[in-house]
Amino acid sequence: MSKRHASEALDELYGVDSPASKKSRFDEGPEINGNSIATPSEQPDDDSDRDGFDDDEPAKAPIRQSAPTEGYGDLYLDTIDRNVLDFDFEKLCSISLSNINVYACLVCGKYFQGRGPKSHAYFHALEEGHHVFINMETQKVYVLPEGYEVRSKSLDDIKYVSDPRYTRQEVMELDRKPRIAWILGGKQYTPGYVGMNNIKDNDYLNVVVQALSHIAPLRNFFLLEDFSSRPELVKRCAILFRKIWNPRAFKNHVSPHELLQEISLRSNKKFTLTEQSDPVDFLSWFLNNLHLGLGGSKTKPGSSIIQRIFQGKLKVESQAITAKADVGDRLRFEEAAKVQTDISRFLLLTLDLPPAPLFQDEMEGNIIPQVPLTTILSKYDGVKAQEHLAQRKRYRLMHPLPPYLIFHIKRFSKNKFVSERNPTIVTFDARVGLDASPYVEPSPADHPPGEPIWYDLVANVTHEAVRAKEDVADTGEERKTWKVQLKDKGRDEWVVCQDLFVEDIQKELLYLGESYLQVWERRRDPKGKLKR
Repeated sequence: MSKRHASEALDELYGVDSPASKKSRFDEGPEINGNSIATPSEQPDDDSDRDGFDDDEPAKAPIRQSAPTEGYGDLYLDTIDRNVLDFDFEKLCSISLSNINVYACLVCGKYFQGRGPKSHAYFHALEEGHHVFINMETQKVYVLPEGYEVRSKSLDDIKYVSDPRYTRQEVMELDRKPRIAWILGGKQYTPGYVGMNNIKDNDYLNVVVQALSHIAPLRNFFLLEDFSSRPELVKRCAILFRKIWNPRAFKNHVSPHELLQEISLRSNKKFTLTEQSDPVDFLSWFLNNLHLGLGGSKTKPGSSIIQRIFQGKLKVESQAITAKADVGDRLRFEEAAKVQTDISRFLLLTLDLPPAPLFQDEMEGNIIPQVPLTTILSKYDGVKAQEHLAQRKRYRLMHPLPPYLIFHIKRFSKNKFVSERNPTIVTFDARVGLDASPYVEPSPADHPPGEPIWYDLVANVTHEAVRAKEDVADTGEERKTWKVQLKDKGRDEWVVCQDLFVEDIQKELLYLGESYLQVWERRRDPKGKLKR
C-alpha cells in the first residue's frame, strides 16, 4: 500500500512539539503530560499509525472475563492431559511452597498458588500456554488468564479422582459383590486392592494403611463422614481411604505421600518416608492419634470409633516371686500369697514366640520351626503364667470382646550387642477361623458358657528378610520387607499386596510367611449382628 501524502508541508511544522505517545486502551484519563489524546473510538480508521514500529508501546494485559465467550465454552479443554494428573502428592505450590489457595494445572499436573493477575498460576498460563486449572479445595475449574469458571460435565471424572465421594448405598455394597474397574489405559483392577507407592522406605506404612482400609466399619466411617473441621491427619487419612476404593481411578495405584508428610510432622519425624520403621510402633501411634483427632478422650473408653472397634478389656493377675520359690517352679501361683488383680484396656495383643532352636535336629526337620496360633494364644487363658521382673503374671480376656482383634506376633528382640529375629512360622487355618472362647473370662450374662466365639482373618502382615546388597559387594546384612495379605470378601479370595505389586494368593498358603500383625473380625450372623 502506498503512503498517503502529508496534508501540510514539513517546513511549516518546524518547532511544533511532537504528539503524545499512543495510549493503551486499558488506561483511563483524557490526557497525558498535558497533551490531550483521542479515545479509541476517535482514532482515525486508517493505516497511518501502522507505518512505524511501536516497540516502546506497553504490552496489553489479557481481558479478565466472568464467563466464556458465547460459543467457546469448551475452549482449551482439549489440552487437558489426564495421564499426567496425580492428586496424591501434598498440595503445595511448586513455586512458593504455600498450601493456601492451591490450583493444579490440568495440562502438566503441577501445583500453583492463586489465580489472580499476579499469581503463580496466572504467570504459568502466560508463559507455558497452559490454561485450565482446578482448585484443589473447591474442585472448581477455571481458565486462565481470562479467569472464568468452566462448567462442563466432561470434567466430572477429574473432580471425582481428585476428591472421590460415595453414597451410603455404594459403601454398603463394597463387600457384597465382586467389583471390576478399568484405568485410562484399559487395564483392569479391583477397587480397594491397588498398589501403593514405596517412595523410599515407607513400606511399613503401606501395609498398615492397607490393612486398616479393609476393616469395614472404619473404612465406611472414613468414606462417608465429613472431616472438613477435623485435624489434618484425619482428613488426609480419609482422602487416602477414598482413593484406595475409587472405582473410577486413572491409575491402579495410589501414593501415601500427602499422609506421610503430615505423619512426619506430627510425629516429630519419628515416622518418615526415608527411614524404615516398625509397623507395630507405627500402628500404635497412628491409632492413638486418630482417636484423639476424632475427638476421643484419653480417660473415657469408647469415646471414638477407634476404641469402639479395637479396644478390649484384659484381666491381669500378678504375684510377687518369693525367695522360697523353686527354680523350676517360679511361675506357679502360690495359694497363700497375695494376688493383685487389675483390669486394663488394650488396642492390640502381643503374642510371644517360643525360642527358636539353635541347632537342627537329626533329621534336619527343624530348620524352620512352626507353632500353632492357638499355642501362643494360651498366654491369655488365665492359667499359664509368665515372669515379668520380680513378679509372675497371668492374663485373661474379658467380655465384651471387641469387634476386631489385632495380634502382634513378637519376632524381634534387642540386647546390648545384637538385634535378633525369630523365624518361627505361626500356623493357622483361615478357612475355619479362630475360636476365642478359651481365652475369655466366663460371664453367663454376656455369653452362654460353652459356645464358641468365632473370629475370621481379615488382614495378615508378614515379614520377609532380604539380603542387603551395596553396589557389587554383598555385606551379608538383612533388610526387612513387608507385605500384607487381604481378604477380598466380594470374591471370597485372598490378595497379597507389596507396594505396587498386587496378586492373588491361595488361602491355604497364607501361614507360610512370617506373620507379624494379624487382624481378626468377629463373625456375624446372617442378620448382620455379632454372634454371641
